[in-house]
Amino acid sequence: MKVLLIDSNHSILQSGLEKLGCVCEEDYTSTKPQIEEKISGYQGIVIRSRFNIDQQFLDKASNLKFIARVGAGLESIDVDYAEKKGIQLISAPEGNSNAVGEHALGMILALFNNLKKADLEIRQGKWLREANRGIEMEGKTVGIIGYGNMGKAFAKKLKGFDVEVICYDIKEGVGDENCRQVTLEDLQEKTDVLSLHTPFNKLSHHMVNNQFITNFKKPFYLINTARGSAVVTDDLVEALISKKILGACLDVLEYEKLSFENLFENDSFPEAFDYLIHAENVLLSPHIAGWTVESKVKLAQTIVDKVDALFFLKEKTSGF
Repeated sequence: MKVLLIDSNHSILQSGLEKLGCVCEEDYTSTKPQIEEKISGYQGIVIRSRFNIDQQFLDKASNLKFIARVGAGLESIDVDYAEKKGIQLISAPEGNSNAVGEHALGMILALFNNLKKADLEIRQGKWLREANRGIEMEGKTVGIIGYGNMGKAFAKKLKGFDVEVICYDIKEGVGDENCRQVTLEDLQEKTDVLSLHTPFNKLSHHMVNNQFITNFKKPFYLINTARGSAVVTDDLVEALISKKILGACLDVLEYEKLSFENLFENDSFPEAFDYLIHAENVLLSPHIAGWTVESKVKLAQTIVDKVDALFFLKEKTSGF
């Protein structure tokens, strides 16, 4: 099986595929049209997010057996069209779920304890104890929307904090020993801290808007390590100003499809983004929740294992 790697990944991905018997070729620089010209010569392709795999690309990929994305989501792929063509779609949410869970927990603890603010003040010679009095997780209700790999990992990390953990998911029966599944109405009634772990789809797009926020009975804190498009930033800022949302931990932003380099170079920030970067009750990180030394290895190995299970395991067992 001939496999094209169009994004760089941990070396164990290529070496693992080659041990299975794949012939791997790298192309990290060609344009999408250039890769379309040669994709018919490959049975597999490994991607991250360099470009979208659309119908035009898939029509050119006449011999493709699988598309593997080294990440959690498949939003860069025309999933329906690929499946119609009988192409196996592989992703690796198991590979970085622990990293996301730890990052979400780290962000809310940092926000609750004013760690960023206090650190910056001390560096400026300010020793302000009362102004940095924190709050505790204990006794609060953490609501999770989207209880898949990422949501489950976050709930697991919350064990030992003496919090109630509840979740809402469109799938039934996903609750477990770490989290009780409830209706969306129940979640909006009880939640003190809301954490988003939804995939990118029509249901999650702009899910957190004015009406959604208004439906919460209590003011709450928001964590988003999922997709920036899930939150309407203008509505988030309005809720922060009105204190309906008490603080926000954002690893992803609605503006990510824009060039952040240009935003910073031109000082041309959207008004809502300008508010976020100056707000003391907002913590930001650059889409790195699943981006750890360990997850880079796990993501790569997960892809290798899934390719093995789909295409090579039967050959091995039948050989005995």
